[in-house]
Amino acid sequence: MARTDDDSWEITESVGATALGVAAARAADTDWAEIALLYGQLARFLPTPVVELNRAVAVGMADGPEAGLALVAALEESGRLAGYHLLPATKADMYRRLGRADEAAACYREAIGLASTDAERRYLSRRLAETGSAGETSSG
Repeated sequence: MARTDDDSWEITESVGATALGVAAARAADTDWAEIALLYGQLARFLPTPVVELNRAVAVGMADGPEAGLALVAALEESGRLAGYHLLPATKADMYRRLGRADEAAACYREAIGLASTDAERRYLSRRLAETGSAGETSSG
């Protein structure tokens, strides 16, 4: 890995290594607040929408789905992740955790329509079925 003038690769490497240290075997045992903090630091040096989406996931796990959804809404409004299946998939998971099955199902359907591989579509279809609102799925 080559060093850049701004040393951003060192930050990325440090965040990744630290995140591995705070991750646990079960999601419930993971230090999500620490991971959210690390993604916040990474976003300062690598301000990409995917880093922000990952931060939203960590915030949603640490502070609850409503907090994560607020960050996802800002990303959605920016249009920077338009067409990226993991944006509606993330929303779907947060709605599911809030017990908002119809909203989760609509987002899972959107994600299925945007997913580029059969494996992703199968996974998202299983999650959709778990909402109890499976209905028709979009094929893109």
